[in-house]
Amino acid sequence: MRAIQIQEFGGPEVLVPVEQPDPVPGPGEILMRVEAAGVNRADALIRAGAYHRAGRPPLIPGLEGAGTVEAVGAGVSDVRIGQRVMATGKGLYAERATVPAGRACVLPDGLAAAEAAALPTAWFTAWYCLRSLAGLSAGETVVVQAAASGVGSAAVQIAAELGARVIAVTGSAAKSAWAAELGAHETISAGPGDQAVTEVLRLTGGRGADVVLDAVGGDVFALSLKQVGYAGRVVALANVALAASTVDTRDFYPKNASILGFQLTNLLEHGYDPREDLRKIADRVAAGAYRVPVEAVFPLEQASQAHQRLERRDNRGKIVLRVSHG
Repeated sequence: MRAIQIQEFGGPEVLVPVEQPDPVPGPGEILMRVEAAGVNRADALIRAGAYHRAGRPPLIPGLEGAGTVEAVGAGVSDVRIGQRVMATGKGLYAERATVPAGRACVLPDGLAAAEAAALPTAWFTAWYCLRSLAGLSAGETVVVQAAASGVGSAAVQIAAELGARVIAVTGSAAKSAWAAELGAHETISAGPGDQAVTEVLRLTGGRGADVVLDAVGGDVFALSLKQVGYAGRVVALANVALAASTVDTRDFYPKNASILGFQLTNLLEHGYDPREDLRKIADRVAAGAYRVPVEAVFPLEQASQAHQRLERRDNRGKIVLRVSHG
């Protein structure tokens, strides 16, 4: 089979097409014929050697994808050969990949592979963080940092459907306008320093937000703590800034605010079953309730170009790899 391999850590150029033997599903696993794979910030961190859980090269990246079940391992009874599924796992930049059956969700009719491949990481993260972790409710105000990213564009729509007031923070006026199209009630094109903090406080009458969803980290996390209001919740789910966060505890403890951490791999490894959440997300997408923005689709062999596009950081929504089978 064809696959994309990291033979040494580095820039996008280290993503090399190779031929590999087809994997064989072990007990509790399925073999998926991959049709599309999502491109995530975590993939870029793995490629660069900045993701501590990735191991050493050679590695096949890819944490999410969609395709068709070709074989099942011992003990698998709830997924059948021939079903179309989306899944989270490892090694999905390939024509075929094995994934745990407990992390694969059967797709509803009408959901395209490129859309489905964008759901298991970014959309699941936004769904779980807002609904289960932060407990966002109708009538509350949520700030979504990096609202034009994969997680951010999902969070805007999920929060709006819940009946929350959504304040989208982006890096440009164009991205802010796009976030408004997705359902954000107010937008902020963040500049340097505390500008976004000032705007959030102005928009909330000085109270601050009930929930702040932070997928950026670094200096932005310190700003998130200033943006949250009394008894609010700040969810820290990434550090794409790759920088330490210097915070003043006085920005959150007097407000009785909570800081909640989220890391998808750890959640799944500690036993969380994502399938019910993934089914609900997929059903809502198939019903037209959510728009899954896929900005660019690259052939598998152009994974390096896909990573170059990702690292420009001006994309709106997801980047996806298309896997063709001759």
